[in-house]
Amino acid sequence: MVTRTFRARDRDVDIEGIALMGIVNASPESFSGDGRTDPATQARAATATWGAGALVVDIGGQSANTKTPELAVQEEIDRLVPLLEAIRAETDGLVSVDTYKPAVADACLAAGADVINDVSGLLDPGLAEVVARWGAGYVLMHTVGAPKTKVLDPTLYVDVVADVLTFFDAKLAQLEDAGVPAGRVVLDPGLDFGKTPRQSLEVVARAGELHAGTDRPLLFAVSRKDFIGAIAAGSPLQRDPGTLATVGALATSAPGSLVRVHDVAGVAQYLAVRAHIDDPLLLDESAQLPEGLRRERAG
Repeated sequence: MVTRTFRARDRDVDIEGIALMGIVNASPESFSGDGRTDPATQARAATATWGAGALVVDIGGQSANTKTPELAVQEEIDRLVPLLEAIRAETDGLVSVDTYKPAVADACLAAGADVINDVSGLLDPGLAEVVARWGAGYVLMHTVGAPKTKVLDPTLYVDVVADVLTFFDAKLAQLEDAGVPAGRVVLDPGLDFGKTPRQSLEVVARAGELHAGTDRPLLFAVSRKDFIGAIAAGSPLQRDPGTLATVGALATSAPGSLVRVHDVAGVAQYLAVRAHIDDPLLLDESAQLPEGLRRERAG
C-alpha cells in the first residue's frame, strides 16, 4: 500500500492507497444539480460525507460552470463562512475550500478551513501569501485558461502529461518562494480544465507517469466529468459507473492519490470490495450477511 502525505494547518494527512474527497456545494449553479445555500442542510451533508468514508470534504461557493458569471467576493464569502461555522460546530473533519480568490480564502481559513483547492493554477500570487500565512494545505491544479472559461483545443499540447509536469515544477518553485513548501501541496492535473475529453482521458490513462514524475500526492477530480460523458453519452447524473471505472484505473496506476467524487458511499464500497478481492483474507472466515440485509423491504 502506497502512502503519500501532505500537511494542512497543524495536521499531517496520510493518503493511503486511494482516499476520497467528497463534494458539498453551496452553489445552486453546480452542474450536478446538488448545490444548496442553506448552511445547516449542507453541514449535515458534510457530516454524512465523512461518515460515508471521505478523508476530506471539499466545499465550494462558486461553480466552475462556464454558463454562469463569477461571484462577487462577498457573495462567495457569505455562502461559505456560515457553512464552515456550521461544520466546525459539529466536527473537526478535514475541510478544503474550492476558491481562487485571496480574500475568500482568508475568510474561510479564519473560519476553520484546512486546505485551499485552487482551480486557477495560482492565477493570483496573493493566494499563496494567504495560504502561507495560515499554514494551510494547498491544491495546485493545472489549467491553461482563466476560471469560468472553457478551452477546448485538440492541438494545444504536444504531450499533455509532460506539459502538466512542467507546469507543476514551475508553480512549486513559485509557491516555495511565497512560503508554501512542497510538503503542503497536493497536485491536480486538472481533468476537463483546459483539456478536451481526449486530452483528459490521456491524463487518466497515463496517470502512472504523473505518479512517477512527482513525490507529491495527486488529486484527480474525476466525478461525472465531461470525458466520461463523451465516452458514455450520458448527462452528469448518469456518469457514476464511468466514474467508478476511472477510480479503478487510478487505484492501480496512482496509489497515494485523492479522488474527488460525489458518490462517496458508492466509491468507498467499490474500493472495499476491490481490496477484498485482491486479498480475500481481509474478510473473516466466519463472516455472514446479516439477515436484515438479504433483501429489500417490500414497499
